[in-house]
Amino acid sequence: MSTTRAAADPLAPLADLPGVAEAVESVRTAVDRVYGHRVMRRRSNEISSEAALRGARGTAALSGADWALEEVRRRTDFGTEPEAQTMGAALRLCAEAGQLLSIWKQSPLRVLARLHVVAEATEAPAVGRPRLAGEAVDEPLVELPLPDAAETAARLEGLAGLVTAGSSAPALVTAAVVHGELLALRPFGSRNGLVARAAERIVLIGSGLDPKAICPAEVGHAELGAEAYTRALAGYASGTAEGMSAWIGHCARAVELGARESTAVCEALQRGAA
Repeated sequence: MSTTRAAADPLAPLADLPGVAEAVESVRTAVDRVYGHRVMRRRSNEISSEAALRGARGTAALSGADWALEEVRRRTDFGTEPEAQTMGAALRLCAEAGQLLSIWKQSPLRVLARLHVVAEATEAPAVGRPRLAGEAVDEPLVELPLPDAAETAARLEGLAGLVTAGSSAPALVTAAVVHGELLALRPFGSRNGLVARAAERIVLIGSGLDPKAICPAEVGHAELGAEAYTRALAGYASGTAEGMSAWIGHCARAVELGARESTAVCEALQRGAA
């Protein structure tokens, strides 16, 4: 990899890491398979709606609200106990992500602020802005060292610059970096996991890899489990080639599992059982 290439497009060299090209190709195959299903030609809106519901269940599970899908489908009150609030936040974020696609590439920091506001659904002073020096972070799943507020602000600006500049790297790579960087930084006082996974969703949809939002990576992340998720995230945070490759591969597997979930939904609809 040349220094010039790395400086011009920092994400592009990640596509050359061991195993990444294979992961990208595997994801494309999985996504193409579900998009080519005959049910998608007639009932894609139903598949998208079901994927959003299942994605919300998956991302909430990783944030401590591991509910059965039918419970999520049945409930209408998400404003009381902590798990219900987490589930409500997840549902709102999955619904909001598609509304922010046109803003993301021009103003990613504005989108991240909006995602945090939607997740918290309150008007507290700290909501929708990066944490300040000395402010605590409530993100029990992630135990990585927490960057201070100054480093976090600088790295957020750097991430925003990557998004607005664009990259020749595959969408999977960009989505994985956005997701990993936000979780490593935990820029908000709360709900960082939900926001990071919503941002990953936005990249996957807006890039054209999953334009109808029918391959919910959140489903895959939850299915792979919290232990594998945090282990892969530690690889990202290490900054090593091996760690970065492992994180991108983990995200690839999550998208594949999301595609498999929607393929199963298609099959159920085809049988008249859904």
